[in-house]
Amino acid sequence: MTTILIVEDEKEIRRFLRKALEGEGFHVVDADTLSRGLIEAATRKPALAILDLGLPDGDGGEFIREVRQWSSLPVIVLSARSDEQDKIAALDAGADDFLTKPFSVGELLARVRVALRHRPAGENSVTPVVTFADIAVDIAARRVTRAGSELHLTPIEFRLLVSLLNHPGKVMTQRQLLVQVWGPNAVEHSHYLRIYMGHLRQKLEQDPARPAHLLTETGVGYRFLP
Repeated sequence: MTTILIVEDEKEIRRFLRKALEGEGFHVVDADTLSRGLIEAATRKPALAILDLGLPDGDGGEFIREVRQWSSLPVIVLSARSDEQDKIAALDAGADDFLTKPFSVGELLARVRVALRHRPAGENSVTPVVTFADIAVDIAARRVTRAGSELHLTPIEFRLLVSLLNHPGKVMTQRQLLVQVWGPNAVEHSHYLRIYMGHLRQKLEQDPARPAHLLTETGVGYRFLP
């Protein structure tokens, strides 16, 4: 049975989350403090953690940074903080997703399923050929096809695409993508991303105006959904 860890100090929310997750067949363990959450993460070896940022003995960001030193455990942040900078800080720290309270059970469970489906098999692992819709991306061969016909992507377009493909379902912040694709000196040039994401959507999406796979997370970054 798949174990999910809840790190949340509000008892009613813990109870609500437990009921929703157990109803889907998950085994749930919970913690109401940062320190207890770290102990449970280390000893229970959960498949995923759901984390509140506002904990009585520290900020949830500390949990993410600590866990990231030894694990690629998927972390979904739940927080009443709706400021974009809080979302960006959590994602930059290593969170995989961010939901703002209040949220629907359906949305939470959908995010959980995506995170579990795309758990890394090992550190820095990547599928050599990634497929979605009628697109196939052979990462090793640097070859992209659509319905069997080869597409031309520029080197930057390809690097940007692979950065997203390497983290399916996860929100990648603008800063993360800029550093990975253009280097640390490009972190202030977010317009680069808008331009090249537009190019990728034109080449890869069935309807570039309503993308189904290369999604914008407004004010935060981008997400690839297979």
